[in-house]
Amino acid sequence: MKRRLILLGPPASGKGTVAAGLQREFGLPHISSGHLLRREAELGSPVGLRAKLFLEKGDLVPDSIVLEFMSDWMRAASLDAGFMLDGFPRTIAQAKALDEWLDSRKAPIEAVLLFDCSLSVVLDRITGRRSCPKCGRVYHVRSVPPISEGVCDDCGVALTQREDDTEELIRRRFGVYVDQTGPLVEYYDRQGKLHRIEAEAPVEARVAKVAEIVS
Repeated sequence: MKRRLILLGPPASGKGTVAAGLQREFGLPHISSGHLLRREAELGSPVGLRAKLFLEKGDLVPDSIVLEFMSDWMRAASLDAGFMLDGFPRTIAQAKALDEWLDSRKAPIEAVLLFDCSLSVVLDRITGRRSCPKCGRVYHVRSVPPISEGVCDDCGVALTQREDDTEELIRRRFGVYVDQTGPLVEYYDRQGKLHRIEAEAPVEARVAKVAEIVS
């Protein structure tokens, strides 16, 4: 089974939903760099406050900040347990740094899952997206609702809607993704690790497709 995965896709392309399914079925830890950075910003840590300046504008957080932050995760990560990286890497520089670290541990990335999704679908999904501020699990009020309205199934914590989930910022973030993260598609395709997922398919179909790829 493939246990070291990267999830690529624009905001609201369904990465978090599929990751939750894989986490339940295979026990793979879901590492969302965006969630971790926003939590650091809320805590007021130095790296979190620097990242917040970019997150609030919908801009890509610079490589220097991301790599400083993710280096802590790299040093502590258990490669035996595997992982699903969501939101990292986002640039070629970050991808090369990750590859170098994993190569030094003789544990390379095994699969990269690309969630293809149009801007119109992203905008539609954003209006109903809610997330758990504690564990980062993502829901949708219509398509993937929690068992109890407004409450995380896992943590029992009230779900929240991100302040940057506005149409203006989403359009900006989508453009940033296309311009700066898009080259990663070619990078991982050349490595023979890229798998495309139809992000507009039903949740069950997406989870089943990904489970087939990683198993």
